[in-house]
Amino acid sequence: MIKKIDFDGFNYKEGGVCAAQGFKANGIQCGLAHKPLTDNEENTAKANNALPSAAKKNDLAVIIADRECTAAAVYTTNKVKGAPIQVTRQNISDGKAWGVIVNSVNANTCNADGVEKAEKMCELTAKEFGLRSSDFIVASTGVIGQVLPIEPIEKAMPELCKNVSYEGNSAAVEAIMTTDTVPKEVAVEFEMGGKKCVMGGMLKGSGMIHPNMATTLTFITTDAAVTSEYLQRALSDIVKTTLNMVSVDGDTSTNDMVCIMANGMAGNNAIKTESEDFAVFENALYVVMVNLARMMARDGEGATKLIECVCTGADSSETARKIAKSVITSSLFKAAMFGEDANWGRILCAIGYTDADFDINNVSVDIASDAGKIEVCRKGMGVSFSEEKAKDVLKEEEITIIVTIGDGEYSAAAWGCDLTYDYVKINGDYRS
Repeated sequence: MIKKIDFDGFNYKEGGVCAAQGFKANGIQCGLAHKPLTDNEENTAKANNALPSAAKKNDLAVIIADRECTAAAVYTTNKVKGAPIQVTRQNISDGKAWGVIVNSVNANTCNADGVEKAEKMCELTAKEFGLRSSDFIVASTGVIGQVLPIEPIEKAMPELCKNVSYEGNSAAVEAIMTTDTVPKEVAVEFEMGGKKCVMGGMLKGSGMIHPNMATTLTFITTDAAVTSEYLQRALSDIVKTTLNMVSVDGDTSTNDMVCIMANGMAGNNAIKTESEDFAVFENALYVVMVNLARMMARDGEGATKLIECVCTGADSSETARKIAKSVITSSLFKAAMFGEDANWGRILCAIGYTDADFDINNVSVDIASDAGKIEVCRKGMGVSFSEEKAKDVLKEEEITIIVTIGDGEYSAAAWGCDLTYDYVKINGDYRS
């Protein structure tokens, strides 16, 4: 598992989206999956502690708050957008929401009846909780271009909603997984305005992941009190340095969405200005989202390594971000990391074709991991290093590429993974 990053003033908690007070969740298997395993295959998976099969894992989840929340979201920049995005935009246009309804297996994208189905999911959920359909965020993930069958969802909705609990985060996070191999959730506790606050989130994302927007389905909950305006400001700001800095394969999904709901039950004075409390809140959001980003990068389809590129010494944050992303999106570099080959020329190549203004003759590159660090480039030129030491460094699960491009004050980090044979296998028969 990827190590969580230590941050002063923040303590990690269990519970994901249910860690903050006043949030319940649940997830069930409603029957959307289309490829059941035989009993022998299922028994083998269990014996190996594997995840449930696509046919038997949860595929429908709900999150519900004890009171109305302020809400904010960011969405994919792909011109092709899933129907749930259109419905969610409308539903939270007033900055309010009570909960989330989400399915996996089927993306409900490029379908003539897509908006109708997404609205129906909200209606069915609202009926169970005695609320309005416009009180819900709706999301879908899975195969694009297949009609979403609403009947299994409708049949399962009473059971799904009846059994929500304050411990339902694990069932919910399983339900949003597609090719993910591990659940991704995190929660932190922090103090703001003299009150203990909690923020938690869950994420799905393994393939079709590339900046910009959010590269995933992510749901975040908090008991802090924040106006919808400042909730949107915080989310739009923090996504730039977290989820927008992840790339697995260069493909931006059609259904990407990150949403956050705040119910105010922590009792702090509501954040509605550029205050010290707002800075603390943004830091908490960063802690949650950067950890989810790292989890997503490590669980890239077929991946064996988490790769972080840190660019320092830039004359602007934009230049630093561009260079860091350029390195972690290079297919040749990613393949070299899989082969544990310190082919630093591929790193320089990726830096060199970055659309930014800097002097390549000032660039230095190091490769590091828990096994140590090697210098591979200084002032744009290669330096001698031990190939044996490089092999030891690159055998680790987490690899850091450190790029220094000058003496500027700006830096940025990006996260990706190695490119393996299994990526092609997974995506070669994704629909079958």
